[in-house]
Amino acid sequence: MTAQKQPEPQGPKVPARATESSGRKPWIKKTPVEVVLEQIGKQEQKVQQMEVDLTRERRELQKLLKAKEVLEAK
Repeated sequence: MTAQKQPEPQGPKVPARATESSGRKPWIKKTPVEVVLEQIGKQEQKVQQMEVDLTRERRELQKLLKAKEVLEAK
């Protein structure tokens, strides 16, 4: 037994990406300037996060060095 195809309804065909049910935003081409500015913004955010992490790690190192001094003093 083979499955038979159902005939498709005859009507205006709308591409799937043009329907509102897809939920996707339309693609807007960016200029090279916009791309570079976006990359700069992302890099700035990355550097800021790394600085926060570095500050946290330095504090942790200071705590450990103080503990080391206490241990060596005995």
